[in-house]
Amino acid sequence: MNSSYPEPLEELMSGLRQLPGIGRRAAERLALALWEWDREELRHLGTLIAALPEKVGRCPECAGLTESGELCHVCRDEKRDNTTLCVVESMSQMLAVEAGGHYRGRYLVLGGKISPLDGEDGSGLNLELLLHRVQNGEIKEVILALSSDVEGRATAVYIAELLQKFPVRISRPASGLPAGANLSYADGATIAAAFAGRTALDGKQ
Repeated sequence: MNSSYPEPLEELMSGLRQLPGIGRRAAERLALALWEWDREELRHLGTLIAALPEKVGRCPECAGLTESGELCHVCRDEKRDNTTLCVVESMSQMLAVEAGGHYRGRYLVLGGKISPLDGEDGSGLNLELLLHRVQNGEIKEVILALSSDVEGRATAVYIAELLQKFPVRISRPASGLPAGANLSYADGATIAAAFAGRTALDGKQ
């Protein structure tokens, strides 16, 4: 950055700009605000950030975020419907579906979507975990609750083709979600309605 700030502040600003949605001006404001914090508050924040890789990991069942080495709160719930699996792109989408209050099945967090322009061809997604979950024979329906943008639709088609050989119904939430929208930002009522009226992708009833 071209400014007269001390080098440590410049480095902090550059680091903050790596966060999504943080531009040059926002990084500058955040860095200056942090500089004014009490030293103990800064140390505490630094400790929390440094501990993330050790304390937060992926749930071995759904790949959602949870405390390292443990099942997430959904996978621990024995009252969930084990025959339905909802596939989402991220943990934020999983929480958005939960907020709808309608769905009571299981989840699989892909960790993204197919996006050739971003170098994501599907190899970095949790597709092996998805196939493992379906292969055990307990899953009867897979709901592809992915974003309705081009990449999300392409990912849904790709997964539907992968699952064609299994005796499972493949569906998607009904219309009502804005075209091209990220599921994470839909309100609970809209998500509940979309799940209640979901439609088949594979022609199976």
